[in-house]
Amino acid sequence: MKTALITGANKGIGFEIARQLGELGITAVIGARDEERGRDAARRLGQPYVRLDVTDPATVEAAAKWLEAEYGKLDILVNNAGIVVWQDDPRPSATPVDVLRQIYDVNVFGVVAVTNATLPLLRRAPAARIVNMSSELGSLTLARDPESPWWPHNYMAYNSSKSALNMITVAYAKELWDTSIKVNAANPGYCATDLNGHSGHRTAAQGAAIAVRLATLDEDGPTGAYLQDDGSLPW
Repeated sequence: MKTALITGANKGIGFEIARQLGELGITAVIGARDEERGRDAARRLGQPYVRLDVTDPATVEAAAKWLEAEYGKLDILVNNAGIVVWQDDPRPSATPVDVLRQIYDVNVFGVVAVTNATLPLLRRAPAARIVNMSSELGSLTLARDPESPWWPHNYMAYNSSKSALNMITVAYAKELWDTSIKVNAANPGYCATDLNGHSGHRTAAQGAAIAVRLATLDEDGPTGAYLQDDGSLPW
């Protein structure tokens, strides 16, 4: 049986990714920093839980050791945990450096920490998959196009964290190019979640679909790609 780890899986898109992977017969480990919420989500899905705060190296290492002891390998890693810090004045020139640090700690550094800690387990799987949850707001092409619907959304800290995540995705894909491991960035679209006060026009279940597809790619699937439901996004 395949085993997946989904970070930030106690609610929203992460919860839906775990649910949909579970429906495919995959053991979907709920990674969450809040133990009460994480265990409740795991109970509702009938899946295991591991405490995992992507900003806390101790919990990252402990989670990797637990996965090794329980399963010996890891077939799927979905780096889903992410945050946004809303500002009264969202202009880049009004963005404190501390806001960037807070967002990057989760959206960028947390992804690298979890990926590096679990990569030895991913290498043990026959054909592992890594999915990084990005955003259309991370596209440099769309960001600089005045005709793009994303032109007005100039949130420097969050947007640049997703652009950085896209490059991180490519970097891992290149390192693992000659292996059976595939690494891709997924755009779930604008989904109604706690992240945006449930203002999105898509459901969390709809947003999870692309991640599940990339998590279960066959050997002919892409690697180092930036994808959404209807195909590739421009970098």
